[in-house]
Amino acid sequence: MTEMFTMLLGLFERAALLIIFLFFLSRIPRFRQILQKGKLRWQEYIAVTLLFCGFAIFGTYTGINVEGSLVNVRIIAIMSGGILFGAPVGIITGIVSGVHRYLIDMDGVTAIPCLITSILAGLVSGYIHKYTPKSKRWMIGIAAGMICEALTMLLILLYSYPDPLGADIVSKIALPMILGEVNIGLIVLLVQSVEGEKEMIAARQAKLALEIANKTLPYFRSIDEDSLRKICRIIQEDIQADAVAITDTRNVLAYVGFGEERYHIGNEIISEMTKKTISSGEITISNDVIDEKTPDIHSLLIIPLKERGEVTGALKIYYRKAYKITYPLQTMAVGLSQIISTQMEVSRVEEIKAAANKAELRALQTTIHPHFLFNALNAIASSIRTKPDRARELIVNLSGYMRYNLELSDELIDIHKELEQVRNYVEIEKARFGSRLNVIYDIDEVAVHIPSLVIQPLVENAIIHGILKVKGPGTVRIRVQDYPDFVRIGVSDTGAGIGADIIERVYHDRMPVNQIGLYNVHRRVKLIYGQGLTITRLEQGTDILFDVPKGDVVTR
Repeated sequence: MTEMFTMLLGLFERAALLIIFLFFLSRIPRFRQILQKGKLRWQEYIAVTLLFCGFAIFGTYTGINVEGSLVNVRIIAIMSGGILFGAPVGIITGIVSGVHRYLIDMDGVTAIPCLITSILAGLVSGYIHKYTPKSKRWMIGIAAGMICEALTMLLILLYSYPDPLGADIVSKIALPMILGEVNIGLIVLLVQSVEGEKEMIAARQAKLALEIANKTLPYFRSIDEDSLRKICRIIQEDIQADAVAITDTRNVLAYVGFGEERYHIGNEIISEMTKKTISSGEITISNDVIDEKTPDIHSLLIIPLKERGEVTGALKIYYRKAYKITYPLQTMAVGLSQIISTQMEVSRVEEIKAAANKAELRALQTTIHPHFLFNALNAIASSIRTKPDRARELIVNLSGYMRYNLELSDELIDIHKELEQVRNYVEIEKARFGSRLNVIYDIDEVAVHIPSLVIQPLVENAIIHGILKVKGPGTVRIRVQDYPDFVRIGVSDTGAGIGADIIERVYHDRMPVNQIGLYNVHRRVKLIYGQGLTITRLEQGTDILFDVPKGDVVTR
């Protein structure tokens, strides 16, 4: 019993050497990166396979000799490699170490059994890696290792029969060899603990990506050469890169950092790696490369930028030292590229929306001109002979009205300028409809800026769709009321009253695209102030209002 305990202790000592060696390897960044990767490249598979083959052969050479047999950690190394890295590592390690064990003791009674179970251990470890949950691999690995060692003992008995030597060897080494497989669990847990750090790394890198995104967000509101340079500069400083660049699918849009003087914005992309990334949509990582234009660059990470699934450019990160593209950096850069892609897409949407607003404003102008001009000229013509002074006033009103429309822009204007336009419009309409139209101005003295053409369409709506829809005279009240934090602008009438279905369609964006009156004002006000029109059907007529916050308002 004492001899068995000594052998078991010796076995654990040799396994401890493997564990200690793996621990120190896990502190080396490049090897740590291999342990934390989900999928290895073929070069990394070769490196890991050679490592565990070395462990297994080392285990054979350092085995405890018992009557020609060796109490060793070979099966532990084979099972650990296969469980951690898959069938290729386990099977190759099993074959190499098994053949080695056979060749150093070809005539021994344990040579053939050790060869068979070494190969079998590689196959079993690959199966465990592929088909068992990660959390249970260490336990199943221990059990599988013990079964393999028990099978080795059985094969030794069968192969050596009737020679009593085999039975004598088995009686001495069986228990230490089987119990020693506990070390498989320790090795698997050690490596998995390093792999488990990926989640913490991902969380830290996600936090860094969000911090960078927060810093760069203001520059995405208007994307141009200057804003992209500032975005690259922020990324470069926060991740301590030597250079950062952003491209579209053809040209370099921004480049900051080392080698900056060699790049000119707008130059065509000449890097084959960048072209490959853009065409394939796959990340390119090179830890030992000479860049065509910057020969001092040795580490390069190129990540495609995508909008709606289509590659629209690339984010490039450069380092002058080799092997700087670590797993944490890749994790952060991928998250950052997704955020940048989203922000660039949102920025383009905002640009399109702004262009659409300008187009709608111009459409509103062209819609008003033919619709309104004919009736205004008729009103002036009918007044020329009987009321020439009134006709002259109306010509001035029409002139002011037309000039205002010709000068329309998407910028905010002083409210008094808008009210002057409303008065010009009202005077022309009063000339047309006479006593049927009464307009009351309830205007406080305020100093705010509002979008152009937001009050006049409401007044027009009140007259055309309110007052003129009923018999007899009607009143339109135009209100500008001063409150402590905002100015309330409203237009009410005593006309027919708006239908509930129209209010519903305005609020839920279901108005036909060719109706750009009330709905147009609602959308523009909502876009700028965050809250659209408040539309209320009165007992007699309609009331429409919106609030303008005091202070600075960001136009969009």
